[in-house]
Amino acid sequence: MFTGIIEEIGIVQGVKRAGISMQITFGCRKVLEDARIGDSIAVNGVCLTVTQKSEGAFTADVMAETFRRSALGALEKGSRVNLERAMAAGGRFGGHIVSGHIDGTGTIQSFRREENAVWVSIKAPDRILGYIVEKGSVAIDGISLTVAKVGEGDFQVSVIPHTSQETTLLSKRPGDLVNLENDIIGKYVEKLLGMGKKEVPGNEASEERPSGGVSLELLSKCGFL
Repeated sequence: MFTGIIEEIGIVQGVKRAGISMQITFGCRKVLEDARIGDSIAVNGVCLTVTQKSEGAFTADVMAETFRRSALGALEKGSRVNLERAMAAGGRFGGHIVSGHIDGTGTIQSFRREENAVWVSIKAPDRILGYIVEKGSVAIDGISLTVAKVGEGDFQVSVIPHTSQETTLLSKRPGDLVNLENDIIGKYVEKLLGMGKKEVPGNEASEERPSGGVSLELLSKCGFL
């Protein structure tokens, strides 16, 4: 579990490819302070497991499914990446719930400066945009950001100076891919509201669940109207 508050920018020191799987070594300092073999570290928002650790670096394996779902395949020696350790149980929750399980990728469309902030427009597929709401949360390359606007086929975020200095987002160029993770709460709500009959093992009577998503009738039955 992560919060989307980036702790450090790391540098890719080496990439070993085998088909569509990879082994990547990242140079870093802060996230290694208490890291052990088997720990999770989010790299550009992707939860990876530390398989090797040395002075100033760690190595992680990237399996084929992660390769297909994320933009990690574009990394090469010298690439800069956003790093975050898994959230400590007693830590502050500065961002939002980020699992490190990427939903897909988006494409940087444009940057536009507005006084001290920079607006970033990102094109995304409908299956990702369906969970993005204005003033909701989204993780872009592991960065917890607030959605400022949602359009047809894209959405926008506004990036403050601190975020631009502590992450790699504004070093991207139009056309670059970024990893996207939707707010997990919305996905669970949709699943629970639209799953239809729930089969209970050993019970002939199955519990009926609404299959048409959220409606005025459903809200009324549940006491919200």
